[in-house]
Amino acid sequence: MKQQLEQAVTVLVTNLFGVTVPVALNRTDERFGDFATNVAMQLAKELGLPPREIAGKLAEAVQAQLSDRIQKVDVAGPGFINLTLTDNTLLDEVNTPVFKINSGQKVLLEYSCPNAFKELHTGHFYQTIIGDALGILLEATGADVYRANFGGDVGLHVAKCLYAITAKIGEDVTKLTEVDESDRPTWISNLYVAGAKAYESDESAKLQIDEINKKIYAFHSENDTESPLAQIYWTCREWSYDYFKSFYESVSVAGFDKYYPESQTADLGLAIIKQHMDSVFTESDGAIVFKGEAVGLHTRVFVTTKGLPTYEAKDLGVIQQEIEDYPYDRRILMTGNDQTQYMQVIFAALNQINPELAAKQSHLTNGTIRFGSGEKMSSRLGNVSRAADVLTEVNKAVTADDDETRQAITLGAIKYSFLKHRLGGDIAFDINESVSLDGNSGPYLQYAYARACSIIRKAEHRVGDQALADLEAGERLLVRKLSEFNEVVIKATEDLMPHLICTYLYELAQTFNRFYEQNRVIGHERELARLELVKAYAKTLQTGLRLLGIPTPEKM
Repeated sequence: MKQQLEQAVTVLVTNLFGVTVPVALNRTDERFGDFATNVAMQLAKELGLPPREIAGKLAEAVQAQLSDRIQKVDVAGPGFINLTLTDNTLLDEVNTPVFKINSGQKVLLEYSCPNAFKELHTGHFYQTIIGDALGILLEATGADVYRANFGGDVGLHVAKCLYAITAKIGEDVTKLTEVDESDRPTWISNLYVAGAKAYESDESAKLQIDEINKKIYAFHSENDTESPLAQIYWTCREWSYDYFKSFYESVSVAGFDKYYPESQTADLGLAIIKQHMDSVFTESDGAIVFKGEAVGLHTRVFVTTKGLPTYEAKDLGVIQQEIEDYPYDRRILMTGNDQTQYMQVIFAALNQINPELAAKQSHLTNGTIRFGSGEKMSSRLGNVSRAADVLTEVNKAVTADDDETRQAITLGAIKYSFLKHRLGGDIAFDINESVSLDGNSGPYLQYAYARACSIIRKAEHRVGDQALADLEAGERLLVRKLSEFNEVVIKATEDLMPHLICTYLYELAQTFNRFYEQNRVIGHERELARLELVKAYAKTLQTGLRLLGIPTPEKM
């Protein structure tokens, strides 16, 4: 509706004044109408006319030409044009399917990206929820979405973990059977922390870990699955992948189309670098680097002096592998804010290698989840908040009559707490606030939906045919808010900002509460018509929550 009206008014501007200026309509306070535009002020200098004179002429044309959709046009202030839509125009927009703005587009989303031999922490949890919501939004607006997960199964962090494992059990793989399946993620994570501390404090341990690191790459290049250390490596790597899959299922997110271990992209990255030596990459003190200063960035190492690929090389490899596996029009990568400059260098190098592929890349960053103390967590130091702990603690704080509802509310509380914030900033996570049935929370909106379902159930025996027409004031305010839904979804998808939907749903629930307090539904002479409004409200709430990946129980 909004886009159609903008196009119609744009045509009128061209016909009236002989210039083409895109007209933007913005929602305005209901006291002034439904939409407003400042196009008259934009045109004033070019046309050499007072803004109000331009606005007056355009308002007359809009009223005459678009009277089937616009009830009233007013000129306000220095030249604003306020439009009030007809009731039927608003009603037509309610429950209209989401416009397919991304129809036919192929999008690859890469997010979550945990490393094997470590536990998922809150940063991974946050990225998983955001990435899942973005995938749902893109699919809802017509895109074909491929979900990719890229993580480290080789590198120093793995060597540190294996060092600590062998210090604990030697190289006897059978001793791994003594680790209970439910304890495996924590067991591995604790040993990684021990290995990381040893690497920083013990020179002998550091040398041993560096040697183990070389062996890990050899496990892949030589296809070694039989040596004692290799057996421990492959077993624990599989434990990590099983754990990741189980966690994703537990939080009800879409599955990943492919998980890319760094071991599978390292050789491809090395090959790309070798193909572009001297033209893109140069040798420096025995290492291979990209000198980013030439494009206003900084130098980064892509191959170490020991001939091992760095994260940078592996990132080039995964970009190439993903485009081969899923020929995409657009790739959206999500990382933490601390990776911003790092990815700028990767994309700059890629731009010199393959400008067309580089143009398909986009990078979203997220802030840090902070808890009571406000400190930033670190898996290396062992003070990280585990994703599983967040689930457990929020679940304890939820009050529900059955396990299924408790799980739904738990997920609603966590997901909404993450999603309601603008992507990019830090998040202060408060468990009590997240589960509250009062205020801007997931359970509040879930309860709002369940309450609407309850009203509808109470009126199931009501029959008759009463169309929504000639809306009363309270009804119109609710319809007006409902009519905004498509616009919000489109903007949230275009800007990749799911928090816009959270804000809208919270405002919608508040609008409905005011309507319900002031306008009787069951027993009123317009009961059947108002029940249709309640149904439209419930459907919009349910659709919006599902676009965020949040469950919608009908009873709470």
